Amino acid sequence: MNGILTIAGRPGSGKSTASKAVASRLELPHFSSGDLMRQLGAERGLNILETNHKAEEDDELDQLVDGKLREIGKAGLSMVIDSRMAWHWIDESLKVYLDLDLLTAAERIIADASEERKAREHIPDDPEEYAEQLRLRLASEARRYMLKYGVNPYDTRNYDLIVDTHKHDLDQTTGIVVAEYALWVAGVSR
Repeated sequence: MNGILTIAGRPGSGKSTASKAVASRLELPHFSSGDLMRQLGAERGLNILETNHKAEEDDELDQLVDGKLREIGKAGLSMVIDSRMAWHWIDESLKVYLDLDLLTAAERIIADASEERKAREHIPDDPEEYAEQLRLRLASEARRYMLKYGVNPYDTRNYDLIVDTHKHDLDQTTGIVVAEYALWVAGVSR
């Protein structure tokens, strides 16, 4: 199969896990812009919320990540990309959005996070408190992308496929995305 599949969504919705599972099942390379953004922030001594605030004030981080995404899109390689903005930079892609309510997202992240990650990203043990942090992070990202690019990465109208990961487990989500990708590559529209 040939083509780029971009997977976006809310924190905790399973973007990273699902994108890796989809890439594995399709035998395609995987790229995560979130991993790149975290790496860039860590190199500057910032946690993820601080990284987002820094990116609101300074274009450097977004330019590095966005440049990498545009480079991937121009190369035309078949791959799976876990990214909030790849759908925007790579028009010729199947655009998937994984949705999840913030309280469930907070519970999932807290349960899966190592103690090192909790300390590094200031993740509290209280799901309601962390859901509020996630809400602030989403608002920061939505504001930043609207100001910079005139788009909201959390607006589901930007996507070809929306999967609620509260209703679908990883295997189901992977199956739904892989099946839709096969149709997309074959040129079958729904």
